[in-house]
Amino acid sequence: MASRAVWKGQLRLSLVAIPVELHAATSSGARISFRQIHGPSGKPVRYEKSVSGVGPVKSDDIMKGYEVGDGDYLLLDPDEIASIKLETKKTLELVQFVDQCEIPPLYYEKPYYVVPTDELAEDAYRVVRDALRAEGKTALGQLTMRGREYLCAIRPCGDGLLLETLRYEDEVRKADPLFSSIEDQTSDEDLLEVATQLIRRKSAPFKADAFRDNYDKALRDLIEAKRKNRKTPRAKTGDKAESRPQGENVVDLMSALKESLKKDGGKSAKAPARATKPRAKPKPKSA
Repeated sequence: MASRAVWKGQLRLSLVAIPVELHAATSSGARISFRQIHGPSGKPVRYEKSVSGVGPVKSDDIMKGYEVGDGDYLLLDPDEIASIKLETKKTLELVQFVDQCEIPPLYYEKPYYVVPTDELAEDAYRVVRDALRAEGKTALGQLTMRGREYLCAIRPCGDGLLLETLRYEDEVRKADPLFSSIEDQTSDEDLLEVATQLIRRKSAPFKADAFRDNYDKALRDLIEAKRKNRKTPRAKTGDKAESRPQGENVVDLMSALKESLKKDGGKSAKAPARATKPRAKPKPKSA
């Protein structure tokens, strides 16, 4: 199945704007998922939105409620929230660069592949990728998707770029309250030596394919055995296909990079450069 972009917009480095799209780097389809089925009828269980004393309600009548205290809610129309205008809805600007080892692992959330939308964007895309690789840096920026603005880290990954959403500082719990009861004493030297030897003996390069999800395998074996058993209860249901979004275009390069350096050196800012495809030369008229 072809990958579907989850976000489309511009990756911007100062005055250089590169049209890109994000694709999920992980696959939930690789795991077994179940759907709840009503045993006696064999029909899928559906969840209906309802209100106590009212019963089922229409989606159009549902508002967003923000609790202000004592069970009181401030009501907002979903369209009001959707209308919030942020530049990060369509633009991911690289605003800072840090060493690749500088971000603590617990801040990383979910990975995405950053892909140029067309051949015209590839030159600028490669320049950003190679510059990050040469400097050993990770770029930081923000983008808005799925009703939330994410902090993002971007770094080279093979021939492309990998974006990882990051947790904000207030989303990370402090470890001190949990670790404070652990006594700060020096470990026994003999025990430490044995543990160190075990670690050295078992050290090897990381290979993801060396590990298997044993629970997933056992679950698949169970499903296969049940599939072959004619006595296993069965039910029929159907799913609706989802629609796919479409994309856009942009970019210029060397002049934009030079202008970016001027701008960062104190010159006046210009709009991000957008390239257009070169016009075809007119064909000579036949005699």
